[in-house]
Amino acid sequence: MKPNARPRRVVVTGLGAIAAIGNDTASYWDALKRGVSGMGPITQFDSAPFPSRQAFEVKNFDPETYMEKKEARRIDRYAQFAIGATAQALKDSGLDLSRVDLDRMGVIIGSGIGGFHTLEEQHTILVKRGPNRVSPFIIPMLIINLAAGLVAMRWKARGPNIAAVTACASGAHSIGMSARVIERGDAEVMLAGGAEAAITPFGFAGFCNMGALSTRNEEGAVACCPFDARRDGFVMGEGSGMVVLESLDHAQARGARILAEVIGFGYSADAHHMTAPDPEGRGAALAMRRCLEDSGLKPADVDYINAHGTSTQLNDKCETMAIKEVFGDSARKVRISSTKSMIGHTLGASGALEFVAITLAARDSFIPPTINYAKPDPDCDLDYTPNTGVTKAINVAMSNSFGFGGQNAVLMVKKWEKTSS
Repeated sequence: MKPNARPRRVVVTGLGAIAAIGNDTASYWDALKRGVSGMGPITQFDSAPFPSRQAFEVKNFDPETYMEKKEARRIDRYAQFAIGATAQALKDSGLDLSRVDLDRMGVIIGSGIGGFHTLEEQHTILVKRGPNRVSPFIIPMLIINLAAGLVAMRWKARGPNIAAVTACASGAHSIGMSARVIERGDAEVMLAGGAEAAITPFGFAGFCNMGALSTRNEEGAVACCPFDARRDGFVMGEGSGMVVLESLDHAQARGARILAEVIGFGYSADAHHMTAPDPEGRGAALAMRRCLEDSGLKPADVDYINAHGTSTQLNDKCETMAIKEVFGDSARKVRISSTKSMIGHTLGASGALEFVAITLAARDSFIPPTINYAKPDPDCDLDYTPNTGVTKAINVAMSNSFGFGGQNAVLMVKKWEKTSS
């Protein structure tokens, strides 16, 4: 279906970002353009006993910027990130909520893991001090749906309210489903994205023991090197990406500044393995193909792909195969990059932070780089925009997100021009 054939068109009017390279959208985007890495030694716990000891931690985040101290104590770090990024996105959108029908403003926020900090802290209290000392707030602090619930409560959004839980595709599914909600007419405005804060001993132990994380601790930031032959695992990040989506009619009626139009959403399942991607990239290819079909565009129309690009051997190889399968001759012409090389793998937040990146890439005609690319891999032989960003006209940009369990989501935006309306 072509975008102009959609019953209701969906546009992006606000962005919010909290990541290892910046606690607001402007800082985040500036660092992405300059190829800045946010990676460093873990500070949130003693990582000495772990085989992996580096991460992309959010730095200098003060939840009291967005909420009272008492409230912050009752909200897990992942949800604090979600509230902060939502506040940014709403401010960026210029929405006057006193003039919005809040029955028709909804929220979908995804997370792969949710309140890990709370879970670990309270379990320690249970073991050391007994059940009577466990916080009565433990359940609402750790369950994944509370990020969406808390955002709705704060801004009185009474429309559709859902939490997407699809591992590393959660943020992308949240934005794609939010676009569908608006297209169907179930809401005029959606606050959508993902949040994650899983840099904890428990989380790290699990990912380490499955062999998912890089162990190149002495090599610093270069250990996160998507599509490079030296890659040996992903490096965990944390943060949140949030967006304001509106129906085109709603945005234009209030004279909104429109950043981009959401023109495609494709999703699929590998139906293959709990953690490993399909070795032929079939599920990823199907999601990309469905996204293209949804947009009514051809592979040659896509100017930029923000890859899932995790810096693991299998994912980067299989994603490259999938792009070749779907894009054919255009695979060697389209620009690709992995912004995870700069912000790490933020799990359930990654698809949302990467959607923010493609929206800004289209707006500014700039493709951020894949940093730390030094040793080409014969299995990964496409143009990954190595090390330095590129100024290039971008009319259409795509973002890939593939999660554990083989759950895939692909989003596509189109640059907004005044003639787009």
